[in-house]
Amino acid sequence: PVFAGMKGSAIENFSCVIYNVSLMNCTWQAGRNAPEDTQYFLYWQYSKYDDAMECELYIKDENGRNVGCRFKNVSTKPENTYFLVNGSSKESQIQFYDEYIQLYEIEILTSPLNVTTKCTRDSSCIITWQPPLTSHMKKRKCFEYEIMIKNK
Repeated sequence: PVFAGMKGSAIENFSCVIYNVSLMNCTWQAGRNAPEDTQYFLYWQYSKYDDAMECELYIKDENGRNVGCRFKNVSTKPENTYFLVNGSSKESQIQFYDEYIQLYEIEILTSPLNVTTKCTRDSSCIITWQPPLTSHMKKRKCFEYEIMIKNK
């Protein structure tokens, strides 16, 4: 495809992660050939039925250039979420970067909740817990756990 703008001016290394159930950070690096005055702007759209929204809380580098965005109250919907980062510069046109992301695939789950251990005199123990908090997975059977027991 042909993109308007100077080659190498689009952002690089775009990455997003969801943590603590509903918080999301997206980060990127300025394009290698982007002029120094380039400023980037992130727009995102939950699904094709939702309106596009601009980032409300940019992460800036030491030069005041936007290099990321912080999001609150994110919910993971089943549709692909669309991200677009475009740029502006007085020197030249800037290429845009876009990507579709399934939000549930980038969620870092919290630890299991209410972990308890009950041991008896015959050295048998029962360990119980509840699934971690998540905005998208409601079925307990979807989780897999690994228990590592270390003898002291």
